[in-house]
Amino acid sequence: MTTTAADRQKTSKDNNQPTEPSERKTSLLVVEDDENISSAISEYFSRAGYNVTTVQDGLMGVKAALEDPPDAVVLDLMLPKMDGLAVCREIREKVNYMPILMLTAKDDVVDRVLGLEMGADDYITKPFSLRELEARIKSVLRRSRTPPNTDSGSDEAPVVRGRLRIDPARREVTIGERQVDLTPKEFDLLRLFAANPGRVFPRKYLLEKIWDYSYEGYDRTIDSHINRLRAKIEENPENPQMVLTVWGIGYKFSDEQ
Repeated sequence: MTTTAADRQKTSKDNNQPTEPSERKTSLLVVEDDENISSAISEYFSRAGYNVTTVQDGLMGVKAALEDPPDAVVLDLMLPKMDGLAVCREIREKVNYMPILMLTAKDDVVDRVLGLEMGADDYITKPFSLRELEARIKSVLRRSRTPPNTDSGSDEAPVVRGRLRIDPARREVTIGERQVDLTPKEFDLLRLFAANPGRVFPRKYLLEKIWDYSYEGYDRTIDSHINRLRAKIEENPENPQMVLTVWGIGYKFSDEQ
């Protein structure tokens, strides 16, 4: 797949627009084996004020992400040496959090769902507009830095449920004396649940609230994130006592904590 002439025209036109000054450039890692796409993304975002690093295969992508963690990753699904799903999974296992936007040449819901289940924050299907890609990247960065409203009157006050303590200001979770490392999505899910014990949240609501994006038919994404969250906070994830399943609807936080 190659970028369109319209994309290149937009790149040139956008380059004439002034960028807002910042103390530190946002760093972007592009893992893409198509040189035309990689070069177009690099040129567009470099001129937009980003610090861009590009690599051409999955193994190099993992290495670059772990050695010098960027602010965000643009990750192709189809890569040599290690595919994008494996790269995403490896990054998620080694780094607490790093915003990942996945590129896919397939307009297939299965690929997108798998990417989101592996921990990708968003996806975009080729061919795509560079402007749309920039908007998506800004969105995942904004969501990673700004937690959603918890529907609680005191957003910054710590939430305590039994031995569980959630500190929204520090974005820290502890269970007793043990600190729990959560990704922003896991943290936001837990914070929303714990701030509203007993309230049932349908999967569709959680997708729109936490992802700030409507993923039609992507209920499995929520289930995968809940399973990972339970593995980190529950004594027995197979018999959860905090985050409970409401069959046929969604999830809730136990009101007995």
